[in-house]
Amino acid sequence: MTAQDFDLVIRRARVATASDTFDSDIAIRDGRIVQLGTGLAAGQREIDAAGRVVTPGGVDAHCHLDQPMLAPARMADDFESGTRSAACGGTTTVIPFAAQEKGQSLRAAVDDYHRRAEGLAHVDYAFHLIVSDPTATVLNDELPALIGEGYTSFKIYMTYDDLKLDDGQILDVLSVAREHGAMAMVHAENADCIEWLTRRLEAAGRTAPRFHALSRPMLVEREATHRAIALSELVDVPILIVHVSGREAVEQIRWARAHGLNVFAETCPQYLFLTAEDLGLDDSYQGARCICSPPPRDKRNQDVIWNGLNDGLFTVFSSDHAPFRYDAPEGKKPDGKEVAFRHIPNGIPGLETRMPLLYSEGVLAGRMTLNRFVELTATNPAKAYGLHPRKGTIAVGSDADLVIWDERDLTLRNQDLHHNVDYTPYEGRALRAWPGVTLVAGEVVWDGAFHPRKGRGRFLPCGQPSLMPRRSPMPPAVRGEAA
Repeated sequence: MTAQDFDLVIRRARVATASDTFDSDIAIRDGRIVQLGTGLAAGQREIDAAGRVVTPGGVDAHCHLDQPMLAPARMADDFESGTRSAACGGTTTVIPFAAQEKGQSLRAAVDDYHRRAEGLAHVDYAFHLIVSDPTATVLNDELPALIGEGYTSFKIYMTYDDLKLDDGQILDVLSVAREHGAMAMVHAENADCIEWLTRRLEAAGRTAPRFHALSRPMLVEREATHRAIALSELVDVPILIVHVSGREAVEQIRWARAHGLNVFAETCPQYLFLTAEDLGLDDSYQGARCICSPPPRDKRNQDVIWNGLNDGLFTVFSSDHAPFRYDAPEGKKPDGKEVAFRHIPNGIPGLETRMPLLYSEGVLAGRMTLNRFVELTATNPAKAYGLHPRKGTIAVGSDADLVIWDERDLTLRNQDLHHNVDYTPYEGRALRAWPGVTLVAGEVVWDGAFHPRKGRGRFLPCGQPSLMPRRSPMPPAVRGEAA
């Protein structure tokens, strides 16, 4: 090939995929990788990686951007600020949620979410669905049609009054997933247990942020995880349990795997780097910054999560970015007031910090291999949600979404981040790496300075998740056979 055939060549890269690590140049044309090898012809532009590690751009398969909320709550990041933050942290594809409100058409929720994203994104994006009102129309018409149009994953909640489904509704939705080849994600916490505990804590005057953790002990996650597994077994369909926090839920997932069930799992940075103590050791309101569900646990449970990341229990490592400003009436202080933990919006920011945290404390601290890092942060999310091999790998034909890593010591400070949130729960943490260069479709979007691509991020219809096994026409229970 001649120089004009390559728009860009990255020289002397230490390329890391989920399976291999090798030295190579990377040639890019029209936003795609077109050649890998050494001694490639010159490109119109060139970047010398100088032996630095180059990984696929991250795929953050669980984040919330500009999601409709009940007043006064409002998310701090829209598609512009959220994807800006993602790119600066090495994430080049995001999959947030088109959330159906009860009484709303699922199709209307998707149309509204497209309006919210239109013309704003700096990186590519797809949509998960949130099904909160599975009416006959949704189950028989809208959901099957949307799956066919590329919305091949959806989330089911077992908690939160405005989102939760009962067991019968969950079975109905899982049946649609089975019939049409979609991936069902499950937020597994027992809503009735949480409500009972919350009322008792409130009656005792225990309403400070730290009591949020006591209202959601591990057993409520364990019970719901067990029940979600049982429901998926009855329908004979894979599920993915999201934001797993600790030992008791992990044990349920290990049990399911040992019995041959297709149960996948996701965890998040907050369960590696935060503990319940970050919600406060006294009645200070500062702990509101770290309220999320399930809540962070303790150091021993952090070890359990690290082990699960390394031994294959976890398929996906996501941020669960749910951005609310701390000192704002639409954020952690509703209407400008310090309120009981029940009323504090759940969620913490993490889109920009997900990749550097795991690279620093996983790869460079010797807790995991570089290839496993790529698998968890890019390849597996792309496979789980039908975007691989376009996304999540470095291969001929794949999108030229790449991260060149700078391995250096730095201190994490919110003032250096690019989200629209007034804090990071990881303030002051020492890191060992940060993306030196992030490329999206072969364009440099971050190299120590942010280079906007507003509106150039593309919506990506998803294919069938490649983790999905082939299934018989009907589950055994429906066929009248022994499971």
